[in-house]
Amino acid sequence: MRKHRLDPFSLISGVLFTVVAAVYLVASLNDRTVNGRIVIPLTLIGLGTAGLAGAVAAVARRGRGGELPQPPEER
Repeated sequence: MRKHRLDPFSLISGVLFTVVAAVYLVASLNDRTVNGRIVIPLTLIGLGTAGLAGAVAAVARRGRGGELPQPPEER
């Protein structure tokens, strides 16, 4: 199996949605309700954090210079 780079956004998003689903499942099994006023903002904050982590990881992979690679010279 070929190795690939870690994608923090996908990893955090997957874990976040799995946790939200588990919370709703446990709440329904125990005859309780989940307050959407808390779950929805926390989910959006988690996705924002994941996006930020993905952006920081992409910049770190490219290097700290911040310079764009030069196009190949024409002959």
